[in-house]
Amino acid sequence: MDWCHYRFRSVWNLSAAPGAVYAVLEQAQDYPRWWPQVRAVTPLGERDGTARLRSLLPYDIFITGEERRRDPDRGILEITMTGDLEGWARWTLTAADGGGTRARFDQEVDVRKPLMRRLAVPGRPLFLLNHALMMRAGRRGLASRLEAV
Repeated sequence: MDWCHYRFRSVWNLSAAPGAVYAVLEQAQDYPRWWPQVRAVTPLGERDGTARLRSLLPYDIFITGEERRRDPDRGILEITMTGDLEGWARWTLTAADGGGTRARFDQEVDVRKPLMRRLAVPGRPLFLLNHALMMRAGRRGLASRLEAV
C-alpha cells in the first residue's frame, strides 16, 4: 500500500438545481467566500490558478490546479493538481430524485508535501479526518451560498 496515495469520494445532496450548483462551483476564485478551508485562490490564467488550503491540522497545502474538463451539459468540472498534492479532482452534478442536485466530488492524489510524507503512516487517520471535516464544512458553505444566490 502506498501510504501517500489517497482516493476520496464525497456526495452532497443540495436543494438547488444542478445548473445553479454548477454556476457556483465553476467560479473557483470565489471558493474562499463560502468554503472556510479554501483560504485563497489566485487565478493564473483562464484555465488555471493556485490555491491555499488549510483545515483543522496546523499546516497549509498549496496546489496549482489546471482545468482538464468543463462540461456544463453533463455537469462535470475536473482539474489536474500539482504542488503539495498531485493528481486530479472532479465534480459530477446530477439531478436528484425529488428535485435538487446530487453533487459528487471525486479526488485521487499523491501527497508531495514533505511533512505529510514523513508522517504518512502514523498521520494517515488524522489526514483522513482533516479531509472529512473540510468536506463537511464545504457542503454547509455551498448550501448557504446557494440559498443566498
